[in-house]
Amino acid sequence: MRKYTDYPTEILDITIESLNHEGLGYARYIHPPTIGSNGKHLKLLIKNVVPGDKVRVSVPNAKGRKKAVLQYDELLEPSPDRDLSIPVAREISGGAPLQYMLYPKQLEFKEQFVKQTLEEQGIDSSVVLPIIGMDEPTRYRNKMELSFGKDGAIGMHEQGNPMKVIDLEDSILAPEIMIQVKHIVGQWQKDWDLPGYDKANARGLLRNLMMRYSFACDELMVVIYATEAVEKHREAAEDLTQRLVDAFDHLKSLQWIKYASLNERIAAEETEVLYGRDYIYDQLNGNQFRIWPDTFFQVNPTQAEVLVNTALEMAEVSPDDQVIDLFCGIGTFSLPFAQQAKSLTGIELVENSIRSARRNATDNQIENTQFIASDARKGLLQVQETSGTPDLLILDPPRSGAGGKMMRAIGRLAPEKIVYVSCSPKSLALDLVWLKDYGYQLQQIQPVDQFSSTVHVECVVLMSRVDK
Repeated sequence: MRKYTDYPTEILDITIESLNHEGLGYARYIHPPTIGSNGKHLKLLIKNVVPGDKVRVSVPNAKGRKKAVLQYDELLEPSPDRDLSIPVAREISGGAPLQYMLYPKQLEFKEQFVKQTLEEQGIDSSVVLPIIGMDEPTRYRNKMELSFGKDGAIGMHEQGNPMKVIDLEDSILAPEIMIQVKHIVGQWQKDWDLPGYDKANARGLLRNLMMRYSFACDELMVVIYATEAVEKHREAAEDLTQRLVDAFDHLKSLQWIKYASLNERIAAEETEVLYGRDYIYDQLNGNQFRIWPDTFFQVNPTQAEVLVNTALEMAEVSPDDQVIDLFCGIGTFSLPFAQQAKSLTGIELVENSIRSARRNATDNQIENTQFIASDARKGLLQVQETSGTPDLLILDPPRSGAGGKMMRAIGRLAPEKIVYVSCSPKSLALDLVWLKDYGYQLQQIQPVDQFSSTVHVECVVLMSRVDK
């Protein structure tokens, strides 16, 4: 019997047919049939392409496999939908798989993805409105988290390969100030010969570089995550401080955070502020927020305001409305909704976020709010017992969605209107199905492109209770 590895590498010229939900280009190649056999189908998933591109690929063991995920060798003929201003030779990570696609085509792809995902769950996609795009779809992020690689690279992981870090020379997503910070930190690391993190062997000092920048307040935060406390590297840390202070007048926070756990999730075990304060200020919809390293805050402030304003318009909040904001975080939606309602109660499991939400309400002189640190379902029951059924419920769950138990709890609570803000069409579609049995009708779904060049798309959904 012939072994899988006995088949030679084949050079194939293929045309990209479509993109999958991860932004990988799909093409199918049919091997010419040999005597007495039918041609075998080979499914190819290609990185950094757009539909219509004709590319050349090298496929190891081609006739012995059914699927291959590859980087193309050569772009033979670009698609009419390819943005030719993006250098073809640029080696990129998985952070911006759609960056080679012309922006109007990105919007078409995302709008169609929302509709298709809803239809797969039996939901009428005719309620989906045309997607709201960005006026300036580049350098929009107010936060970047980069990894230090074992080979000295600082960047993002290669798409599909969590062990390899691709050095970030530039990024279509990051403002220029973050690129400048990255290069300064990279030179500092090299000058002090500080080892990056080897994830496979759990060795090395420097793990992550996190940067936040407030466009509205012109404040910069830089955080180094390392496996050891700063005390062991005091002289190097003081040198980094001086370099960044000299380079940026608006540096307001520089922190060194010890993070030695094998857990993949970035977390703080011991924090030292090397310069400034432990937070920066940012603004959204006219309200001011304090942002710490672990604060969840919308990473595209311009489109976040579009998101909030869309939710407000859909909800048609009145001065007599009692509102619940589920998964409220630090109050991004809570504060502007409270300013139009009679009262608002925010519910969030993370106590640090609740403390921040209370502080942000106080900072903005908003007095008709209360914030509860609780599991979402228990929090709903608590509010219902003390205040009755709300007129409006907002929820902005994590990417995994709210889940069936949570959606059934919302259905039993029976608010007149529900505004669901989603960052995942797939989990959104699964969650919406649960409300059909509780008398709710889907009124509108507004897709919003908050993350251009990525496959992510936000949706704001309005549901009204029509069967009482």
